[in-house]
Formats: sequence, C-alpha cells, structure tokens
Amino acid sequence: MKEIADILKAYQHAVKANKRAALATVVNVEGSSYRRPGARMLITDDGQLTGAISGGCLEGDALRKALAAIQQQENKLVTYDTTDEDDAVFGVQLGCNGIVHILFEAIVDAHEMNPIKLLKELEGERENAVVTVLYSVEGKKQIGTHMLLRKNRPAIFAKQVVNEQLLETANAVLESKNSTSTAIIIEGEKVQALVEVISPPIALVIAGAGNDAQPLAEIAYLLGWQVTVADGRPTHATAHRFSKANKILIAKPAQLLPQVVIDEKTAFVLMTHNYNYDLDLLRLLLPTQAPYIGTLGPKSKLIRMLDELGENTVENQRRIHGPIGLDIAAETADEIAISIVAEIKAVLSGGGGGQLKQKKQPIHFQDETSR
Repeated sequence: MKEIADILKAYQHAVKANKRAALATVVNVEGSSYRRPGARMLITDDGQLTGAISGGCLEGDALRKALAAIQQQENKLVTYDTTDEDDAVFGVQLGCNGIVHILFEAIVDAHEMNPIKLLKELEGERENAVVTVLYSVEGKKQIGTHMLLRKNRPAIFAKQVVNEQLLETANAVLESKNSTSTAIIIEGEKVQALVEVISPPIALVIAGAGNDAQPLAEIAYLLGWQVTVADGRPTHATAHRFSKANKILIAKPAQLLPQVVIDEKTAFVLMTHNYNYDLDLLRLLLPTQAPYIGTLGPKSKLIRMLDELGENTVENQRRIHGPIGLDIAAETADEIAISIVAEIKAVLSGGGGGQLKQKKQPIHFQDETSR
C-alpha cells in the first residue's frame, strides 16, 4: 500500500506541475522475477520514477515505453523474456530467468475515473479491496486498470465494461484474500485479468514513548505503516519526539483502546517500561482480536503478567510475543526496532521469519496471499 500512496502523491505533484504521466503495472510473471504481479511505478514525461517494477534493471527501458504510451495516449503491454540465458539481447540484463508482462497506461487527468483516481479510492480505508487490471498478451485490447471492489459496496469501474465472471472472481478473491489471474471474454475478445487483493497498511500501536520507541516509530513510518504512540506521560508523548507518528495519545490503557481501531492488520507493542501500565493494557487486549501483541522484556516478565491476570495458558503464551522480535542478536534501540518490525511483518504476512536460503518454496510464495 505504501507504493500506491507514494504514487498518488507523486501524481498529485505532477498534475500541479502540468506534467503528463503513465502508470506501469506488473500484470503477470512466469518464473523468477524481482517483483510480483501488482507492483506499480509512475513515470512522468520528464523522466521521474515513483515506485518500482523491478530491482532497477527494467526501469530504463520502462521509461522509454512509458514515454511512448504518454505520447500516443494509449495503453501498451510489454513483455520482457529472460528465460534465454543471453538476456543481454533485451538490453535489460535481468538475470532473473523469468518472463515479465508489464502494462503501461497513459493517465488522462480529465477522465472521471482514470487508474490513479481509482487507486485513490483506497486512501484512508482500513479494509481489503480488490483491483482488477485487464490486458491481452495476444491481442490489442489493453483495457487497463478496470475495477475496484470492496465488501458490501458497489463495484467502481474505471471503464464501463461489466463482466459477471470477473465480478464473481473478484468477490471470491476478496473473500479468500488470494490474488489470482484469470481469462475472460470482453466484447468477444479473450483477455487476461489480474485480480489483486490490496490490503490496508499495518497499524502499529506503540505503548510507550521512551527513547527506545523512537526508532521503532521511524522505521514503521518508512514502511508506510500507520503509527500511533501512546503514553501516560505528557513530557514523553510529544510531536517533537515522534514527528513521524500519525497519532500521539496521552492516555492510560482504559483511555487508549477506545481511540484505536483493531483489525486484522493491527499490531500492539508494549514497551512503556512501566509494569503496571503494560499489565493493564495486556488485560484489555487479551479479549480482543488483535492479531499481534508483543511485550518488551524477558519471557519471565510475560509469564508473570499472565499469571497475575489468571491467563497463563499455552494459547496465550503462543499468541503473545514476549520477548518481542526476531533473533538477530539485537543490542541497540535501532537494532531492536528492526527486530520488532521484522517479526510483526512476518506474523501479519504469514512469513516464517527464517533465512531465505533455507526456504524450500519460492521466495514470493507467501506474497500471493498477503499483498
């Protein structure tokens, strides 16, 4: 979601500067590639790039293709095939041994629901959505970013091409939270559809405004997470100390929870260094559906709190992450923050948190269900 947010900001600046732009979207990948379907990049007519569709190897050629789409004001599908070991013939030196299909869409700001305006509908939402992108590998029908679907709301269409099969697929994807690709018939022509789940950013609630909470808030901000910092001390919970936080609350535990929304992407980190504050907050969090709760400090501290609450069960010991973070031998506050953020990302995305070289499945195996 951060990539989309950055693209929306960049496009807003481009419009103010009277620049034209194109949106590049990875719509399909066969084999290995740095980015997966749904990766996006905005290209302006002066060559500025926001987002990424590769590790940097495609961007130069993508700029040329995007400028052509802008100039001709039409969508273009470009295929990069690097299954041949001699990929230098393509001039992009991918080295990924895969086939990548990228759709370039010229953005016309005057259009009522162009791709950027469709994506802008996602801003500020705390729910999953499905976005569909229609393209053709064999034909010329490059419809582009087409539909936005959210639960219990009418679908929003960028182009009035309604297809019942696509709607059924989008609803199934929204329910399963698994992105997919499918073939459909539009106006008598077979096209491919990327049916992508887009989740809201992680909402991180940091209970504690000490010095060690500052790098955690900074790193979470860089990742595009929505950061709330809460503490009972007005001298610590300040905008000056946490300039990147979305929300700063001076509150006791009972006052804190009513001011935050807990959903499937909400993580709580208890690091006040005040045992009673952490205890009271944990008491309130245990009955909730918060998918991640972590406590700073040794395992013995967590056991003691659960004992006092009468909640020391195997299930709660498994559910609460204490000590918090992945084992990276962290010592400093910055290193501990990295450890915490990595664990939260792994837990909420379904990753194992291990070394990639030990992984038996493809690296992006989890990404298909957790975008």
